[in-house]
Amino acid sequence: MLNSEIVSSKSWTAIKESTLLLRNYQSQDGSIVDESAHALCAGAVERMCTELRELAKVVEHDREYLVACAEDFEAWSMSGFSTPDFYRSLLKFQPQENRVNGLIHLIVFPMYTQNGSANRFVEAVAFEVIWPDFIGRVEETYKNSAFIPVRFLDFTPGYLTNSAVIFPESVATKSVPKFTWGGIFADREAARFRRVVLSAVEVTNLNLPPEAEDLLTNRELAEHTFVLWDLIHDRAHSRGNLPFDPFMIKQRMPFFLYGLEELRCDLTAFRECVAISNDVEADKEARKHAKLVKYAVLFDRIFRFPLTNDRKRNYDSVAGQLLFSYLHQNKVIHWVDTKLTIDWDKLTDSVIQLSDDINELYFNSIDRPKAVHWLAAYDLVSKWLPPHPASKWATRDLPLTGTPGDLTDQVMEDEFPLSMFYEALSKKLSPVVQSAVGVII
Repeated sequence: MLNSEIVSSKSWTAIKESTLLLRNYQSQDGSIVDESAHALCAGAVERMCTELRELAKVVEHDREYLVACAEDFEAWSMSGFSTPDFYRSLLKFQPQENRVNGLIHLIVFPMYTQNGSANRFVEAVAFEVIWPDFIGRVEETYKNSAFIPVRFLDFTPGYLTNSAVIFPESVATKSVPKFTWGGIFADREAARFRRVVLSAVEVTNLNLPPEAEDLLTNRELAEHTFVLWDLIHDRAHSRGNLPFDPFMIKQRMPFFLYGLEELRCDLTAFRECVAISNDVEADKEARKHAKLVKYAVLFDRIFRFPLTNDRKRNYDSVAGQLLFSYLHQNKVIHWVDTKLTIDWDKLTDSVIQLSDDINELYFNSIDRPKAVHWLAAYDLVSKWLPPHPASKWATRDLPLTGTPGDLTDQVMEDEFPLSMFYEALSKKLSPVVQSAVGVII
């Protein structure tokens, strides 16, 4: 059965309908407190479980998961819809074992969605793996066995957001399993990129090299470029001179540190792809896409990231603003006569220098107390990105003898406000950025 036939089937339609009904009654932790709704919800679960078992006969590579998922839903219903625990079925879902281009996966879990909602509502998502041959060859060097680049086929409301990832840690479980995979929706990343950047290029009068124009107008080319970028970015989070407290989102640190970490990984992907594109013995398709990664990193970071989401502890915005300001102050980016120009001959060396500066910060962090490292990181960011004039971090009016939490409390929600350039750009580009929420094409 074709993927399109599966997502249009009676079984998948019934699963989605049951999912939508259950979501209406769930509390934030995924439980259903209203006992008067239990009979109705039990009926929805029964229908869902019947169809999960039917689809298990069709999607054979996920058969064990789909059957276990039905059993977890039945157990949840029998518990009186208490806080759901889908630990057993989550262990059965192992998409990293079948990274085959076009392979479909169907998942139904109570879960939250990154950049979407903290509610652990039931979501039903159908996606297919994006694994072109050249990515398989690149992965032989850049090992990342947990990386799953995927394309949406269908999804429920939790993914009608900016979220472009699906991680096992977001699933409702009472025990924490070992995480063995992470899904990145390269189609959404590429679609948002193309829509926003095309508009930004028009607004800023930026002249593009022909290969960059191809990236912005060719859907498959953009998707495959993002897969390569994400492959290297994702593995970079666990490689390098990392502090002893890894940069994980669940830790309570000043938000600009998360921005530095994301930028570090992006710039690692940038410099590694420069190396691939310059390697005459590398795979031809890999070299082609690696050359395009530099445009993807640059344009996504300086155009889309600074203006996406609100100003409340927006670490991705800090990373984008930092890259732009660094390149502008080093005379790689020019904004003259309301026209944006880029000195392409200087771009690569300048980006690699910023990457080196961040890597040096990380190298030194291992020998520093946490507070000293945080202050050094702040100095790096604020060297290029002016902080809010009321910032206590900028004046060092901080409780330096207190706890790390005391320091974090003094970071303003918008510690690094938008520059006048971005304020002006926002007026024209923000509607386009907002229109890209939930986009997949």
